[in-house]
Amino acid sequence: MSNVQIITGNQAAAIAAKLCRVQVIAAYPITPQSKIPELLSEYVEKGELKAEFIRVESEHSAMGVCLSASLVGARTFTATAANGLAYMHEQLHWAAGARVPVVMSVANRGLGAPWTILNDMQDTLSQRDTGWMQFYCFNNQEILDYVIMAYRVAEEVLLPAMVCFDGFRLSHTVMPVEVPSQELVDAFLPSRKLPYELTPDNPVNINPVVMGDRLPDPEGNICPDYMGFRLRMQKAHEEAMGVIREVGKAFGEVFGRSYELPYHAYQIDDADTVFVTMGSLSSEAMDAVDYMRKAGRKVGVLGLRVFRPFPSKETADILANFNKLVVVEKAISYGYETPLATEVKAALYTNGSNPLPEVYSVVVGLGGKDVNPQDLVGITEKLEKISPDRPSWWHEEELKQ
Repeated sequence: MSNVQIITGNQAAAIAAKLCRVQVIAAYPITPQSKIPELLSEYVEKGELKAEFIRVESEHSAMGVCLSASLVGARTFTATAANGLAYMHEQLHWAAGARVPVVMSVANRGLGAPWTILNDMQDTLSQRDTGWMQFYCFNNQEILDYVIMAYRVAEEVLLPAMVCFDGFRLSHTVMPVEVPSQELVDAFLPSRKLPYELTPDNPVNINPVVMGDRLPDPEGNICPDYMGFRLRMQKAHEEAMGVIREVGKAFGEVFGRSYELPYHAYQIDDADTVFVTMGSLSSEAMDAVDYMRKAGRKVGVLGLRVFRPFPSKETADILANFNKLVVVEKAISYGYETPLATEVKAALYTNGSNPLPEVYSVVVGLGGKDVNPQDLVGITEKLEKISPDRPSWWHEEELKQ
């Protein structure tokens, strides 16, 4: 059973955390995610959610609380954005290295300086190498669904997960969202079980200093060296893609919305050119495609839902079939191009796509700059006129000149 509610993205994230029966919530407010901990605090105060709500003095401390509580078996949750996420940076590495299944929602927002409270994806994409799984949501329904799925995936592969969605464009925008019953969520997501026993009678030294060579523990067992631990984490990410697909399929069987594929595709069956995007930018791309289709142009959209682990083979298998790819992204890896474009090119090359499609990388929407379907139509038309000695990427402003 479920019911449809007209709610914001922030409400969807908070309701999902409640449905997952989180046990420890550590929170520090930052726009545009502040409503999430406010709602969770309200649920706890009213007795609707049996959890410890811990008010901390910083985002660094919030993640410290979550990873510590997770180590002893609690299901933990937090939320942040932009410079708050950047302040967590050290603890993000600790959480991933400690292999704790913390789930965190991030309302994507541009990083200072200069200050902005508006949306781009620079904050989470700059943390892509911390060891966290990253999911990017297209609408508010996906926010609710991915928080629920993230716990099941994270607790199986023992990796933390970010559920990312566009600040204001989703966090503060209301949409119809199908909210499942507690009984359905309980059946899909059972209580967390630790893979080890931790009691006062069985003390464990967690995350000691590890040297460059394998050494015996006090019982004489040979333990991994530092690289050994990192290899285990890399293998967990490689295995996670299969788990994500299995969980996405199982979610569809229970709730009627399948996430078996790490992307959503629109009008690509006969396309020559495909927009490759993430997050709510996919909706603008879909509107642009509808406009161009009426003019007889064969254009489609592929919106990535999963960025870490990157679905390299799945992405290459589908994108290798097109002549031209226009990667449109609200982020840039300074000194090169957009992170998604780099990943797409690597996926195509690594998986043996031949011939390689033309791949164009375009930066849009930084700091909340509006991106509408007509902008994407114009970008496509401009790229068609670019000479072969084109640069590797463009900023939207350059294409308008």
